[in-house]
Amino acid sequence: MLFVEKSKTTNPYKRFDYLLFGLVLILAAIGLVVFSSAVKDRPSLLKPQVLGLIMGVALCLILSAIDYKDLKVLSLFIFFGAMGLMVLVLFFGSGEELGNKNWISIAGMSVQPSEYAKIAYIILASVFLERIKDSPEKNKADILKFLAYSCVAIGFVLLQKDLGTAMVFVFIFFLFIYIAGIPYRYIFILLGVAGLSLPFIWVYVLNENRRNRILTFISPERDPQGGGYNVIRSKLAIGSGRLFGQGYGSGLQTQSGSVPVNESDFIFSVVGEELGFIGGCIIILLGLLILLRIIYISKNASDSYGSFVCIGVAGMMGFNFIENIGMSMGLLPVTGLPLPFVSQGGTAMLANFMAVGIVLSVSLRRKRGNFNSS
Repeated sequence: MLFVEKSKTTNPYKRFDYLLFGLVLILAAIGLVVFSSAVKDRPSLLKPQVLGLIMGVALCLILSAIDYKDLKVLSLFIFFGAMGLMVLVLFFGSGEELGNKNWISIAGMSVQPSEYAKIAYIILASVFLERIKDSPEKNKADILKFLAYSCVAIGFVLLQKDLGTAMVFVFIFFLFIYIAGIPYRYIFILLGVAGLSLPFIWVYVLNENRRNRILTFISPERDPQGGGYNVIRSKLAIGSGRLFGQGYGSGLQTQSGSVPVNESDFIFSVVGEELGFIGGCIIILLGLLILLRIIYISKNASDSYGSFVCIGVAGMMGFNFIENIGMSMGLLPVTGLPLPFVSQGGTAMLANFMAVGIVLSVSLRRKRGNFNSS
């Protein structure tokens, strides 16, 4: 049985991190405005997005009030619960028509368990990383457990043929290894295994659609009416916005349907076309400030466990920010990852707010006097 020392808090309102919470709310509010413009001709999509935003804020506040150290006790249950949902997806999931099978219907709602699995993985991995960091002389067993659970999580995502989400897990995994100071020999071994597995992944894991996306990233013009169409139209939309944009709801490319999935994968094209370079910079700046604040909270956490949890959340969100914006601009391969707090997707919205709630819990129970919330 794992016992943890409970955190002591004084006045939760005084120690609440209003800066992080405020930055997230501002980004979500701007995101809702952008999303409403993207779906002007599909108003039925707006209600679920608003509902997801409201539920996300509520969950965020609830989780911030719960001691994050309680998650340490429940980490295995949370992880295996998330993996159980991933197993259900393999048998009863949907989404194969889009190239990956990662959705399941629960109570009439479509849920993407891999979004919650990212948080479950961060919670469990942080338990072993804390032991590795605090007891380096007895860390071999914990290193092996960390590697084993990481392989399980990444493996299930690859079985769903969801390469984009798998990349998020891999990024968090290597970020954890770097921060925890795990010997580099483990990294070299893993890199060697990854290199040897690339041909297998290319042939057996990636479907034709995924392989075309990678080839199209290298040269979008090779298939301008097929695999390269989305990227080409997205770049055209972003470029046409120039400095100040064409105005809300006035994007010629995004409002005419020329940019596919502009409410989700390519929502940054709506930002670029309608809000211009200035609007794009605001979105990027807000994302950067959120990540910097989470990293700051990590540095001032009361224990290694809270610090690792925050680093994992920063890695998860940071990768999504970079990948979504990068693929919209043709700088990175198209993976289908959403832009946090902006893109369509109730599951991703709830998962991101839940992650922020856990970080706020770490902040509430930080070392006394380390930093203020302003």
